[in-house]
Amino acid sequence: MNNTTRVYESIFEMLPNEENPTPLVRINRLNPAPDFPLYAKLEWMNPFGSLKDRAAFEMLKDLEDRGEVGGGRGLVEPTSGNTGISLAGMASVRGYPMRAVVPERVPLEKKILLKIVGAELDVVADALCPVPGQSGGTINLAKTHAKAQKDRYVMPNQYENENNVRAHLRTTGPEIWRQTEGKITHLFVALGTCGTVTGCSTFLKERNPSIKIVAVQPTEGHDVPGLRNLKELEVTKLYDPKLIDEVLEIDYELAYQRVLDLSRKEGLLSGPSGALVFEGARRIAERERVGFGVMIFADNVFKYVSSMLRHLPQLGAGIAPPELTEVSVTF
Repeated sequence: MNNTTRVYESIFEMLPNEENPTPLVRINRLNPAPDFPLYAKLEWMNPFGSLKDRAAFEMLKDLEDRGEVGGGRGLVEPTSGNTGISLAGMASVRGYPMRAVVPERVPLEKKILLKIVGAELDVVADALCPVPGQSGGTINLAKTHAKAQKDRYVMPNQYENENNVRAHLRTTGPEIWRQTEGKITHLFVALGTCGTVTGCSTFLKERNPSIKIVAVQPTEGHDVPGLRNLKELEVTKLYDPKLIDEVLEIDYELAYQRVLDLSRKEGLLSGPSGALVFEGARRIAERERVGFGVMIFADNVFKYVSSMLRHLPQLGAGIAPPELTEVSVTF
């Protein structure tokens, strides 16, 4: 591995760390406060396309170290897409089977990508982000597979697995501290499994307790895959409200408009979750005027074209048949 020449012996050597971080890119035209620079951390630069590569590798490596996978035994995981894609891609390279249990409302692009990287899919009726307690829901179905087919599957369980947090303690937090030379005053992050916010907050606040951790949540009934608001966090055991200084709620429809703004004015092809985080960061910068902010942009827009068409149908005017704005595919 040579991070200077960027020559790697396997895809796993591309995974980020302090010596090989994902980029920080400054927001220029869209920043309302020149004395509050905002930097986007581009997590789509991970080898499998999202922030979730970090947690997926940490969870998979732990299972390998404990002898839980191999010999025909692989993974089963409930997912709204990114963690499943990361796990399935890595499992395929290692030679393990992977079964992903996904809600039917997950964008078509993510379902196809899961199959491309080798996952077997169960698509079930569930909330956009998996919720507990439903007998036919994604989480319970994945647990059923893991229990009924112990010789075939183990479930990493991203919602309870401390390796999800450890990944960000080990990589994301240290990267941000080093890249900003300790100047960071605010970290802006979305809520999902909460591994990112818990790991990054723990690391950064150990370095400087005055750093503000701002969580950006979508309004209820949202259509932003991978994100949760506070009322949906009962699914995860990794959420610690003491590590968060402020929670901002943003109308989820703004996420899709901000995708266009970031793409057209900054050249940043962010997915809707990162765009929502940007809107929260923009408001804090406008309010406080002075600071140094880092925003986690979890993935890019390419996996959300169908969602973009649904929320901004004018994008398809003259080029896309109407049915593409209401894609429904069963595998």
